[in-house]
Amino acid sequence: MYGYESYVALGDSFTEGLNDALPDGAFRGWADRLAEILAAGRPGFRYANLALRGKMLAEIIAEQVPIALEVRPDLVTLCGGGNDVIVPGTDVDEICRQIDEVVARLRGAGIEVVLFNGPDPKVLSVVNVLRGKIGIYNANLWAIAHRHGAKVVDLWAMDVLRDHRAWSDDRLHFTSEAHRRIALRTAEVLEVPTSEDWREPWPVLENHDNWIASRRSDLAWTRAHLLPWISRHLRGQSMGDGLAPKRPELSPLTPLPAPPAEDRATAT
Repeated sequence: MYGYESYVALGDSFTEGLNDALPDGAFRGWADRLAEILAAGRPGFRYANLALRGKMLAEIIAEQVPIALEVRPDLVTLCGGGNDVIVPGTDVDEICRQIDEVVARLRGAGIEVVLFNGPDPKVLSVVNVLRGKIGIYNANLWAIAHRHGAKVVDLWAMDVLRDHRAWSDDRLHFTSEAHRRIALRTAEVLEVPTSEDWREPWPVLENHDNWIASRRSDLAWTRAHLLPWISRHLRGQSMGDGLAPKRPELSPLTPLPAPPAEDRATAT
């Protein structure tokens, strides 16, 4: 039997929920969706999401981890280091050494820890140059999990994430449908029952070639996403500057209503 009464999510934009947008412009994301699954039938369930877009691993360790250690929830999900990995010249082994220390501290406090390895970017033009670094990161992460008794959500092995419809136009963040599937996969890792299957095939596309071509415009992507990212990095700025976590304290969760099944079936 599973039974989590409290959950704290740590990380960057992936865990904050970009680009799983709500009608009010806020982001939902896989962590909120997972919290809704965990909260079902548990009126006392509490949830905090400290993740914030643009955060480097050192910032996650300095700003978010101490809060989790202080409140000691039943469960912590940690996904950090992705923003570090994409910076040219960074040492993936050093990034993972820091993650190892964090996981040891969390597990030493008696907290269940779930880690996320990197997804396979093979289908993403230009970004797929990072496959080697992500592979090293993933190998290290499995070793960390084994060493400390943590769980891993294997995003690399999720074939449904190798479809372009899983990715936003920025080639870095997931779509709403991908967030839904990742939440279901995480629940599965935690042995929490759900009524849906993250493995469900994507709907067959009409005009498949044109759809793919419109998302492979490297020039347009470079102008809209890569160059602004480089500019921010050179100026020492972040997407999260001036923003605060959306759920900074453990508090009761009111689940959002699930979207109609037909909306999910036609996700593009």
